[in-house]
Amino acid sequence: MGSFLKQVYRYSHSRPYRHNENLWPYVKIERADSGEIAELHYKKQTVPIVTLSALKDSCKGPILLTATGPSVNSVRFSELPEMPAIGVNGAFSLSQKVNFRFYVIVDMGFIDRRPDIIESIIQAPDLILFTTVHGVAKIIDYFTLAGVKCRFSVVEDATCKIYSPQIPLSALWDHYHKDRSVFFSPGNKTIAFSHDIRHGVFDAGTVVYWAFQIIAFLGFKQLFIAGLDMNNFHLPRFYETPENKLPTFLPEKVDDLIIPAFSHAGERMKMRKMVIRNFSLSSAIDTGIFEKVDSNDFFKND
Repeated sequence: MGSFLKQVYRYSHSRPYRHNENLWPYVKIERADSGEIAELHYKKQTVPIVTLSALKDSCKGPILLTATGPSVNSVRFSELPEMPAIGVNGAFSLSQKVNFRFYVIVDMGFIDRRPDIIESIIQAPDLILFTTVHGVAKIIDYFTLAGVKCRFSVVEDATCKIYSPQIPLSALWDHYHKDRSVFFSPGNKTIAFSHDIRHGVFDAGTVVYWAFQIIAFLGFKQLFIAGLDMNNFHLPRFYETPENKLPTFLPEKVDDLIIPAFSHAGERMKMRKMVIRNFSLSSAIDTGIFEKVDSNDFFKND
């Protein structure tokens, strides 16, 4: 039946709507005046969500972002000051060491390949998981809605909103440059940063870029980043072994997309008075973008 419905959708919708084909007719949404998804129904079940409007500027002070590079293993988390954390992908193995309040999963392949990690994430009742509608649907299909203890907050790729036509990168500037919450890189009209993720989140080849926009939207003023290496891609991520290492497509994106996008994100967050420090001393991200500090020394004078 699923393949039949997909064919019906393809015949009844033009190619720019193709990214919705796995959701129709199972997903029904209602949007708020702000543009965000405010109500979500999947396979006739109402999915409780935390609206983005409820989260806007709801936080202050510092937050720890845990990426997944091998340098995470050099951080003595027990010596860091108490602060909320936001994780991405497989960073949840640090849950006994850091206080995860937020999490971001937007890679559907990660859900398929590491359902064991996803299951641990969704069992945390005090956690807000930012994911897409596709992510919500996939998680419910794997674990049932009753099996989800965390809270969902729905984010959307600004180029692929649900039940809207896809926006090609060549048209990104034309579509968003009048949005006062969206700022484009001066040197690249395909790189953008949103200060209001209710209008969508812009991708730059890595979930960390989504996390930057979410963190800024939440209102935090200090950002400490662990595991943002962006090099040594032949090594397992800190939570992996050589036997279960997942493939990565980051090496081909680092120089042309990720570093320029991170530079733009750094400028945008600093414009909003956010202080950013990177605990990965060997990171490919230059200290001029995110200041590199030794996590094991930085807080000793506080």
